[in-house]
Amino acid sequence: MDYLDLPALSGARGTVRLPGSKSISNRILLLSALASGQTLVKGLLDSDDTRVMLDALHRLGVDWQRIEGTDDYRVDGVGGPFPVKYANLFLGNAGTAFRSLTAACAFAHGDYTLSGVPRMHERPIGDLVDALRQAGAQIDYTENDGFPPLHIAPPEPVEGEIGVKGNVSSQFLTGLLLAAPLLGREVVIRVEGELISKPYVEITLNLMQRYGIEVVREGWQRFTVPVATYRSPTEILVEGDASSASYFLAAGAIGHGPVRVQGVGRDSIQGDVRFAEALARMGAEIGFGRDASAEWIECRLGCADKLHAIDLDCNHIPDAAMTLAVLALFANGTTTLSNIASWRVKETDRIAAMATELRKLGASVEEGRDFIRVTPPAKLTPNAQIDTYDDHRMAMCFSLVALGGVPVRINDPKCVAKTFPDYFERFGAITHASSFRAS
Repeated sequence: MDYLDLPALSGARGTVRLPGSKSISNRILLLSALASGQTLVKGLLDSDDTRVMLDALHRLGVDWQRIEGTDDYRVDGVGGPFPVKYANLFLGNAGTAFRSLTAACAFAHGDYTLSGVPRMHERPIGDLVDALRQAGAQIDYTENDGFPPLHIAPPEPVEGEIGVKGNVSSQFLTGLLLAAPLLGREVVIRVEGELISKPYVEITLNLMQRYGIEVVREGWQRFTVPVATYRSPTEILVEGDASSASYFLAAGAIGHGPVRVQGVGRDSIQGDVRFAEALARMGAEIGFGRDASAEWIECRLGCADKLHAIDLDCNHIPDAAMTLAVLALFANGTTTLSNIASWRVKETDRIAAMATELRKLGASVEEGRDFIRVTPPAKLTPNAQIDTYDDHRMAMCFSLVALGGVPVRINDPKCVAKTFPDYFERFGAITHASSFRAS
């Protein structure tokens, strides 16, 4: 197995220009594809997940071109359902692509097969399929009920409200919202039970508005999508990734800083920007601002010489909360992160994986259905070999351990290509490490 050895690091300081947000990138790509008109998408994330979406859209008949030497793309919208009516789509382990394309293909009046890597076939999709069937979608499971792969046939439209469960993944509601205009009627979506990860739904609503469709929301239980079609905004900029910002901001707190991330700021539409609030509660100093080119957030260790533990409901920052679990190693006291049941159905079972790897470093860890509780050791265990479970966030989170003054090995470091292919180069730049030893 490939690995990367990080030496004991003594501090972190510098500026990082963030890659584009994965969540925003894939939503914008789908919206641009379904809209009428051409859209210039600026600053698109270049990663495995966006390449999966771009390839799928090409197979579905959407033309796009990357502007040479940039991360900008021109996407020619098809002004409605996809023109290609037969396609086999391989979507890797890209949840944002799989869930939203399932919904869009369900109402595209074609014959489609959607599949992914083995882990994607373990990630539940039954709640989304059940909701789509209420609107007349014809979807069959080709292996195990409730899980991909899927076969989609032309729909038989049905009137009435659509109910969807909200307690497993907000991506199910996002997929329904994005695809609803394809039905050609007013669509009312009713969320059954508690909706998790609400900020990701806010991203969806914000971007739909940018493409000309104003969804009426009644709390978090009822959404009305009017009869309308998407229209290109002509040009749209992808914000820097707030989830990716968490690793560098955390490095500023552990490594004294300051570390500044450019491309995301106080006015971000991403919920994970509130990770900065959690850092402040732990004792870090946070600053916000804007320079000539972009907004920024900056972090450094506060007046105390060590962070302190927190007890936090993390429903609003489910991805960035993983970084808090590693930060708990550097805090006085026991940190409890709750309302994170969605971790169980991500790229891996993140609660179990996080608990296993934190224990390798000497931490005492308690895990439950929707929480993790971490008590740091008196001294970190050096030379721990961290398994990453083909999960990009596990690799990036645990790189922070080296700032505790101990060497650490990250197994399968290339998994960061899912969202941040050059993460370790950027991390090396702010920690002033000349190089990391890889094999």
